[in-house]
Amino acid sequence: MKKIFLSLAIVLTMVSCSNDDESLEVKQVQDLLTQKEINAKINTSLQETGDFNWMSQDAHTIWSAVNHGDNILTIGYGTSKNNYARSEESINIKDELIDLVKSFEPVSAKGNAELYANEDINVIDIRVTNKETINVLLKDTRVRYIEPSGYNFLESDAQAKSSGSSGCGYSSVALNTNDYRTVSPGARLPWSFDAHNISQAWSYSTGSGVTVAVIDSGLSPEQRWMNQYFNDGYSSGRTVQKYGTFVDSWWAWSNNYDGVNDKCGHGTSMASVATAPRNNDNLPVGVAYNSSLVTYRAVENVVIDDYHEKRGVSEALIALAKRSDVKVISMSIGSPFSIGNVSDAVKYAYSRGKMILAAGGTSTSFTTWYGVIFPASMSETVAVTGVKEGQYSKCDVCHTGSKIDFTVQMQRTNGTDNKVPVLSYYNGQANYVGGSSVATATTAGIAALVWAKHPSWSRNQVLQKMKESADFYPNKHSEFGYGNIDALKAVQ
Repeated sequence: MKKIFLSLAIVLTMVSCSNDDESLEVKQVQDLLTQKEINAKINTSLQETGDFNWMSQDAHTIWSAVNHGDNILTIGYGTSKNNYARSEESINIKDELIDLVKSFEPVSAKGNAELYANEDINVIDIRVTNKETINVLLKDTRVRYIEPSGYNFLESDAQAKSSGSSGCGYSSVALNTNDYRTVSPGARLPWSFDAHNISQAWSYSTGSGVTVAVIDSGLSPEQRWMNQYFNDGYSSGRTVQKYGTFVDSWWAWSNNYDGVNDKCGHGTSMASVATAPRNNDNLPVGVAYNSSLVTYRAVENVVIDDYHEKRGVSEALIALAKRSDVKVISMSIGSPFSIGNVSDAVKYAYSRGKMILAAGGTSTSFTTWYGVIFPASMSETVAVTGVKEGQYSKCDVCHTGSKIDFTVQMQRTNGTDNKVPVLSYYNGQANYVGGSSVATATTAGIAALVWAKHPSWSRNQVLQKMKESADFYPNKHSEFGYGNIDALKAVQ
């Protein structure tokens, strides 16, 4: 479950130190839009435009959402709309904006106003209680955007809460023998790999020398083949590194990072399909079985929704952007609409030559009408979704649209509807995973194969080769992008 911030009443009690402040705050609370009213605006925008932008809303709506989100306001600032990277000039702007906010806030709210300031991108998180503060910031030319980053859209939606769908799972199953074939020295090749000629591509490249990063829910400590046995059989000379940027706390001010271990299962599955070792233990192999791996526990589950997840994903992207060994970043996570600090971090990583692959979207019971989700909707990412075996028909829960770049066959049409075999959360076990998530991680593995074959190439050269190896190139399908990639053709 997502963490639920303290109620507004408790927050107000804590920060109210004078009768005048209390009277003002009580009056303001009476004027707040309800979460239901705010969500209705968000849903209307998503249905009409495919996205939602807080900056298109009036100050009252933003202020209401801030109050429902622990009074946290994220401010993206800079010398221009595109000035997301920190500079000497932007540091001065940051200090000026903090002072500006404090000048409009009640005396009782000033003590701990600054919550967080990123050192690499022009983003600060600050405490705001006064609607006039929002009005002033909306008019300030130094402000690129403001967002109530503590507001949990899905967590505040009763339908979303009751669905219980978060992409998590710990299942282990006996794989159907029709869903894999055995390759030397005794690994199980998922059926979907043959659909994309991945095993044939291994004659040219196995991903050696390339590091794939997976930003997700972390990596299971129990699956030894993704830990101490990562180098085993035909997989050798590579490393696996684990980091964590997710804070497991309802308290926004907390910096109590939750460690590196997967507590959802999703991150382990994605890391597995991209890089699992090729050995003789009768377990599913990954696409780039000789690539190194970096995993980040940046989210609790696949939906980037609460404050700590937004900040965690942003921090992970920035850290990976600074690493010269990381070429490919796989993100099988997302949000129904744009998130400012994550968008800035994506642009930061993109500016440093990283190929960022993002899931186009996998439906839950309450998101069946969503289009391509964020950050796959960004031009800086490579958007991937899943289709059924042998046909251009989207998987039962996959999103499609004009922003999709590639597809992966990940749902069987042999009467079973089985998905892609991967390593399970538990040691030595296997499982099936599906949706645009597994399609994204598979494509990340293919990108690693291409980059390993051409280590001097730029991201754009690798991406161009992938496009040329896909079914629809040089055209782009309105729903499926360039289509399925032929991995063999991509590495030849």
